[in-house]
This record gives sequence, C-alpha cells and structure tokens, in this order.
Amino acid sequence: MIALLQLVVGGLSILTVIYVGLSIYSRRIRRGKLRQKWRNGPRLVDLDSFVQRGLKKYDNSIRRKLILGVYIIPVGLVVLIIYLTNFN
Repeated sequence: MIALLQLVVGGLSILTVIYVGLSIYSRRIRRGKLRQKWRNGPRLVDLDSFVQRGLKKYDNSIRRKLILGVYIIPVGLVVLIIYLTNFN
C-alpha cells in the first residue's frame, strides 16, 4: 500500500511540474503572439490593455483547458493498464 501511495504522490508531483511548465510556456507564447498582432494591426488601444484582454480571453478558451490532458491521459493509461492486467 505504501508503494501505491508513493507512486501516486510521485506521479502527481511530476505531472504538476509538467502542467505548470506547459501553462507558463503556453501563456508566454500567447503573449508574444498578441504583441505581434498589436504591432501589425491598427493601434486602437495601448499594448498592455490589448495583451491583458487577449490573455483574459485565452484563460477562458478551450486551449487552456486542453493542457489538463497532462493529468487525464497518463492517469487514464495507468488505470487502463491496471484493469487489463488484473481482469483479463
């Protein structure tokens, strides 16, 4: 039972580090794209407001939620492997 607890805690810790890294990377890329879009388009508002509004839209987008697949896919695969190993 201790081994299972170590696997779960260790695995979730690693997945959390990966999730945070991907989130920061994705946000940084999005911020860069928004700045580039502001430079190339009409400048109706200042850069900071444009980027903040764009990041607020990004936070509610499906792309942001897809990063949660970092948790769902590996855990689902482990559960599937355990099921197939024990019940087939």
